[in-house]
Amino acid sequence: MLSFLLKKDVRKILKRKDSDVGEKGRALEDLRATLFNEFRSSEGAKRQQQRLCRPAVALSFNFVVAVSIIFTNKLVLKNVGFHFPIFLTFIHYVVSWVLMAIMNVFSILPASPPSKSSRLTSLLTLGIVMSLSTGLANVSLKYNSVGFYQMSKIAVTPSIVLAEFIFFGKRVSFLKVLALTVVSIGVAVATVTDMQFDFFGACIALAWIVPSAVNKILWSRLQQQENWTALALMWKTTPITLVFLVLLIPWLDPPGALSFAWTFNNTVAILMSAFLGFLLQWSGALALGATSAITHVVLGQFKTCVILLGNYYIFSSNPGRTSISGAFAAIGGMSLYTYLNLQNQKQQTSKATSRQASLPKSKLKRENGSTQDGNSGPDAV
Repeated sequence: MLSFLLKKDVRKILKRKDSDVGEKGRALEDLRATLFNEFRSSEGAKRQQQRLCRPAVALSFNFVVAVSIIFTNKLVLKNVGFHFPIFLTFIHYVVSWVLMAIMNVFSILPASPPSKSSRLTSLLTLGIVMSLSTGLANVSLKYNSVGFYQMSKIAVTPSIVLAEFIFFGKRVSFLKVLALTVVSIGVAVATVTDMQFDFFGACIALAWIVPSAVNKILWSRLQQQENWTALALMWKTTPITLVFLVLLIPWLDPPGALSFAWTFNNTVAILMSAFLGFLLQWSGALALGATSAITHVVLGQFKTCVILLGNYYIFSSNPGRTSISGAFAAIGGMSLYTYLNLQNQKQQTSKATSRQASLPKSKLKRENGSTQDGNSGPDAV
């Protein structure tokens, strides 16, 4: 009788252990599925990007990298004597592709959403305009001064506003238009003292405006309307961009790229420019995914004013009172535009909260599932 009771107790203990092991196994499987959903699915990767890279972080990251690469590229094109801007852009994208390929090997690269025919068309268009936008920007930087290069960006703002109104029906309020006008006039006045360009450089700057605007619009919409992350979108479009850059090299680059003196110092400078190019593309994509195309352009104008004021206060350069006044006016316009954007976001958040509060629980659950990415409405700028 005693042995029977002992065997019964042992069986109970073993069953309890098996049950505990089963529960732990199910918990591990649930944890594994959660981690896979967060890191290897497009929806989870998108949520991770939104959680870790807020608009302020993305814009600050892009600001620092963009200021650095402008001077680095000017150093490479002028001081190093690498007079091949399209080939330099090609090197940038090759280095970017190699870095992303390494990430992909170690399963660090975020997953891409499932392919669709319309999305493939958008990716092809984005790859083409990326090659034109980045390549023509470096050609413009070669033939024009930094001031003229920055001033040509002013025309990108109305181009984006017009394109988004025609193709997507986006409208901009009168106060935002007024703020953007003040920014454009202020930047124009601030950079008027540094206006060195030639006819060919001016033509390149004009040709750069349209692909630059389309590039920013597509980057912003593909991330905000679908589950693309910045790195996943870069991984898919970089091969397309490389092909079209190869086609542009014979047309816009002078001959003699293969006979360039690849000394250690020259190679280090070009590779540093290429690494900054990868960071610029990544930070720009993060900023466009977190904000909008117009906000990203306004950030570019802010960089111009900060560079000018920094040279004045830190390095004692004297661009003149007119340029300094224009820079402060542009910063005032940017402040107004930022304030209006924050007010618009607060109104959208309060409307969404009130709408969800009035819905039944079943509808609320469905709506939370459809809006979990936190995208703004189609009319938000």
